[in-house]
Parts: sequence; C-alpha cells; structure tokens
Amino acid sequence: MCGIVGYVGARQAQDVVVDGLRRLEYRGYDSAGIALVADGRMASDKPAGKLANLEKALEESPLPPSHTGIGHTRWATHGAPNDANAHPHLGGGKRLAIVHNGIIENFAELRTELETAGHTLLSETDTEVAAHLVERELDGGADLTTAMQAVCRRLAGAFTLVAVDARAPDLVVAARRNSPLVVGLGEGENFLGSDVAAFIEYTREALELGQDQVVTISRDEVTVTGFDGVPAEGTQYHVDWDLSAAEKDGHDWFMRKEIHEQPSAVADSLLGRRAADGQLQLDEVRLSDQDLREIDKVIIIACGTSFYAGLVAKYAIEHWTRMPCEVELSSEFRYRDPILTQSTLVVAISQSGETADTLQAIRHARVQRSKVLAICNTNGSTIPRESDAVIYTHAGPEIGVASTKGFLTQLVACYLLGLYLAQIKGTRFGDEINEVMDQLDQIPDQIQSVLDREEEIYAIAGQQVGAKSVLFLGRHAGYPVALEGALKLKELAYIHAEGFAAGELKHGPIALIEEGLPVLCVVPPRGRDQLHAKMLSGIQEVRARGAHTICLAEENDDTITPYADVLIRLPQVPTLLQPLVATVPLQLFACELATQMGHDVDQPRNLAKSVTVE
Repeated sequence: MCGIVGYVGARQAQDVVVDGLRRLEYRGYDSAGIALVADGRMASDKPAGKLANLEKALEESPLPPSHTGIGHTRWATHGAPNDANAHPHLGGGKRLAIVHNGIIENFAELRTELETAGHTLLSETDTEVAAHLVERELDGGADLTTAMQAVCRRLAGAFTLVAVDARAPDLVVAARRNSPLVVGLGEGENFLGSDVAAFIEYTREALELGQDQVVTISRDEVTVTGFDGVPAEGTQYHVDWDLSAAEKDGHDWFMRKEIHEQPSAVADSLLGRRAADGQLQLDEVRLSDQDLREIDKVIIIACGTSFYAGLVAKYAIEHWTRMPCEVELSSEFRYRDPILTQSTLVVAISQSGETADTLQAIRHARVQRSKVLAICNTNGSTIPRESDAVIYTHAGPEIGVASTKGFLTQLVACYLLGLYLAQIKGTRFGDEINEVMDQLDQIPDQIQSVLDREEEIYAIAGQQVGAKSVLFLGRHAGYPVALEGALKLKELAYIHAEGFAAGELKHGPIALIEEGLPVLCVVPPRGRDQLHAKMLSGIQEVRARGAHTICLAEENDDTITPYADVLIRLPQVPTLLQPLVATVPLQLFACELATQMGHDVDQPRNLAKSVTVE
C-alpha cells in the first residue's frame, strides 16, 4: 500500500530517497516524508499531501547533508492523512525514525502499555507505537538490529518496518511480515524499497527476503536474520527492466503509456511458453503431472480487476478442460467455509503478489491441503513464493494505479493455464492447443490495430463529458469486459458506471435506461450466432428506450450498424480471446474522459496501486 525507500552509501541520501519516492508514489499519496541521520541527530520532514509538498518543503527548509536515510509515501490506514500521522515517526527521544507499510493489529494494547509507562504519542498511527518500542530497546542497550528483532516478535499483523538510529549513522535496518520489501545491492551502497522501482536507477541487482526476516544494510554489507536472530539468507536476482521502463515516454499519463505498451506486454507474456516439442511450459511448477491430473475442480481467487480476469478464465478453463471452475472474491473466500480438497486447484491472481486478501486466502487453501497456483507480475513476491506453481505475466512495471497491461497479461496467463491443464489432462489434442496458441501469437498485432484508431475513441469519450452515468453490457466473455470497463470509468472519472450481463437487462437494470444515457455494448463475434443475436436484441431494447448506444463490434459485422449510434470496430478474433482486444477501447475511453474532466489519471482519489492490508 505505502511506498518505502531506504539508503546508505556515498551519495546524498536525500536525493536517492526522494527519487525513489517519486517512482513509488503510485503506492500512496496521502503524505510523503523523509528522515536523515546527520551529525548524530535525526533530521526529518513529512508534510501531508503529494510528494510535491515534500519537495517544496525541502527546497524552503533544506535538511543537512547525509548519507543515510529513509522515506515514505503514505496511503492512510490508521489515522487521517495529515502532518501528524505522516511518516517517518520518531521515538520519544527523537533518536530513532521509522517508516511502515501494513497494519499492526495489536497496536492498541501496545500503545496502552507505552502510555502507562509514561510515553507520549503524538499521532493516531500504529507506526508510532513501533517507533517508541524500538527506541526503548535501543535505550536499554540493544543495537538497532537486535532492537528490531525483539519488537517484531511482539507485533501481530502484516508489516514492513524500516528504521534508522541517530547513533548508528551507517546502518538501515528493516523487517517484513506479509508485506513487500526488497533489497537493492550496489557497489559501496545498498538500498531498500517496497519494490525495485525505488532503486532501479542505481542498481538492477536485488535480494528478495523471506517471511519474518530482518535485514541490516550498510555501505558494504547486507545481513539477513530471522525475527529470532538466527542468521538467514535471501535470494539474489537480476531485475530485467531498467529506469526507462518507469518513465512516461512522452505520454501525458503513465496509464496512457501503459495502454500503448500492451502489444509488447502481451507478446512478452507469450514468449517461451512452447517447448521445442510444442508442449506448453509454465514458469515454476512444483507439482507433478499426476498432481495436476488428479485435480477435479478449479477455484480462482482475486480482487478488483484481477477478479474480472478470473471471470474470463472460467469460460476458458471449463471449455478446454471440462472441469468445474469457480471464481471468488479473495476478501470473501475464507469466511464462507469453502469446500476444498487435495484435488482442488486454487488459482490466485495478483499483480503485485502481495495483495493481503488473496495472500490470506491461499494460506487458508494450503491449510486445507489444496494445490495453489499463482498468476503474478512480481518476481519474488509473497504469493508466488507460497504457491505450488507460478505463471508470471511479464508485464513490466505498471505505475498507473488503474491496471491496464496488468489486466491483459493476466488474461494471457489465464488462457495459458487453461491450455496447460487441457494438455496435462488430455482434454484437448496437441494440434487444438497449438491452434489457440497461434491465435494468441496474433493478438499483439490486433491490439495495435485498436490502438492505431485511438483518436476515434478519444473523440467518442469527449462527447460524454458531462455524463452522470454510463452502463456497459456484454455476454459470455464480453460480460467481464463490461465489468472491467465500468470499473475503469469509476476509478478514473468518478461517475456512476455499471457493467451488466446483457441477458439480465429485463430483470431489473433496464429501469435505469433514460433518454441519452450512454450504453457501451460489447458485441460477441458473429461466429457465436445465437449469442450474437441475443446481444443485438438487448441493444435494441435499450435503444428503444432512448439509450445512446456505443457498440464494440468486430470488423465486417454489418448487422450491428442499424442499432449502433456509434461504432468502435474490433479485429476478428475467437470469442474466448475477444477480451484481449475489446478491453483496450474501454481503457482508452476511461482514460480520455477522465483527462477531459480534469482528473489525475495516474493517481485517482482514494486508491493505491497495491492493497497490502485486509
């Protein structure tokens, strides 16, 4: 949820930390702050609001030079988004500064303990409790690493903590439990970050940390231990994208750039999926073929946009494998006492690999001895590490809060999973699987053909400025596309938008139709004649009641022309794969409408990129 940076080395720590926060601001922008160790004391600033407020404050009141520092950009959980609750938080003696991502669930009893002992806390946050606890350990004679270990053993919940001590000017110490943290390995300098974007300008060598671990970094050393103090090891890896991947590349928004990156992102997600013998292969599979043959049910768990990818996967998996497939919201999954067995495959879809609801759901599944497969964009994150198999989506960094290329690459991974299961279980012949793979290989060019007509879609979006409500309709695999289109509009333009299965119109939603109401309709390919005909009937029903119909239909489908006030043409693809091309115009539509309404597209209000608390 929040963005965290830590640095120790020869550079000016303020420059490194602020640069890192700039690349992490998508994780939260309720406040931003920095703490530097300088001349045996702690120097800090932390205004509420976006990072620009911190940068302005540092220009007006510069902090002293320092080579050790931490920074934070906040998405508020405990306490309102104001200066007092902003991070870093200092201990009572202002010897220690700490930043935090996550929630400390037992903070109330710990706060009471501190206040009873005479500590005065200045904020409403759970983080300040951790600061006082760690500083108390320091005052008792512990070093920063030992103090962090001792405090973490007392904390409940999900958290990343990063701290500096004014009396240890060349150290930064951090801890993680159920919350993201990665180490950047440099020459004569080392880094910490919520993800590698925090330090990618300086190094592409990284170290992933395990669960319940503390890491201590100095200029020349990185030491990892467990919360119990026992030495441990992280896993080193190389980051295969560079700083330019996190820049806007001339676009006004990161989101717009990322929409245009979708042809290459989809292509990258398909690379290397077929072995020399034509068989499909996944990234990391710690399950045998026999394990997979014994699966008799698939349950997909996800949140938000990833949930809609799961809805598309249901159509594909059931069609290709003839196995039942359920799709569940991660946040609801474990609370309804789901029926899970050793023959159940639970598929967790999470772009960050740190989504708290999804992480807890897979842990519940593992307790029930079900098999778990992750679909994720982040190497080394928690959900893939705790799963039996992984399909990485290879989308590269996605900075815009509203997911675009993340969604399309998740769709690709879902299709790959369905085909892989069909291959293992023998429910599809090899030539049938290869035919679908050949069709997927054509998708990047077909997405590009949609992007080449973006100005048409921008003009359509401009005509809807002032709309108070927009409806989206779809059938079959087009229904999740309608849901995703509505979500994008809600996220970015802050107007009422709903997605419906077109067949449900006459069961209630048609009451919403009024004169001039924009209704975006995802028309199935004509190859599904019955489905296509029923969609046309739904369009006629809303148009007869005054709706302004904006129809997405494949090229050469002339049957739709009489019923569409506006037509957006899509390339011809199979019905199951249509979401890969039909989603793109809806992304462009939402992005442009929000832009023309004057909204911040990359950082929509109240949202953060990665939801790492339940």
